[in-house]
Amino acid sequence: MDFMFSADIRSYKNMRNDELREAFVTAPLFSAGEINLTYTDVDRGVVGGIVPTQASIKLPTHKELAADYFCQRREAGVINIGGAGKITVDGETFDMSKKDSLYIAKESKEVEFFSTDAADPAKFYLVSYPAHRVTKTVHVPKSAAHTIELGSQATSNERTIFQSIRPGIVDSCQLVMGITELKEGSVWNTKPPHTHFRRTEIYMYFDLPEDEKVFHLMGEPAEVRTLPLDKEVAIASPSWSIHSGVGTTNYTFVWAMGGENQEFDDMDHLKISELR
Repeated sequence: MDFMFSADIRSYKNMRNDELREAFVTAPLFSAGEINLTYTDVDRGVVGGIVPTQASIKLPTHKELAADYFCQRREAGVINIGGAGKITVDGETFDMSKKDSLYIAKESKEVEFFSTDAADPAKFYLVSYPAHRVTKTVHVPKSAAHTIELGSQATSNERTIFQSIRPGIVDSCQLVMGITELKEGSVWNTKPPHTHFRRTEIYMYFDLPEDEKVFHLMGEPAEVRTLPLDKEVAIASPSWSIHSGVGTTNYTFVWAMGGENQEFDDMDHLKISELR
């Protein structure tokens, strides 16, 4: 497990891009036959990529979690961005098509990941936060997610939001998670930009051609920094940072939030003219 130690609201202003990446951006998450986990001190989140091929992969614990098993005191959300697969949680099997979600409840002891076809493996993206109560593990097919259409082609931000792990669908402790798909010709992922001091957010961009980039915007509105990102890395945004980004083409991303408030619409919106 890798570790990211974030910069604070004062020091980020004087950091180079490589220093900002070290503080907020994971290494590439998905490697065939491997599990890659990164712990960030932003709300003690754990981000991971799991790609089983010939053999299944079990979710391990680590010394730094001080737990007998990974979910002893944590909840986790998993979204499959690859080929078909399945996940077993304490002996119960959940089939995972592309863009399906699985919420894994606190005190789930044995979690194992499988691909249906090693030549077209599943790519499981995991986000985990500490949890304070035991709930229920829930599978959410993409078709069962709450769907919202936002933006317009005229403002280059026409997009579909799929809220899969959210109140009314999953009874989680603090995790809220889903997918945003940008329509062809649209590039802004969150427009207008917003903050929500009550919770942090982690973005992971995918479905992006190799030679394209997403320019992720972070920082205070009056001190914005821009980080060009490749696909399939995650960036942790502290509660004091704006949440926004623009790509060189359309793309898809997974967003995950942890904090004191689970209401998706509870955002402090900003005007583009306020950014400096």
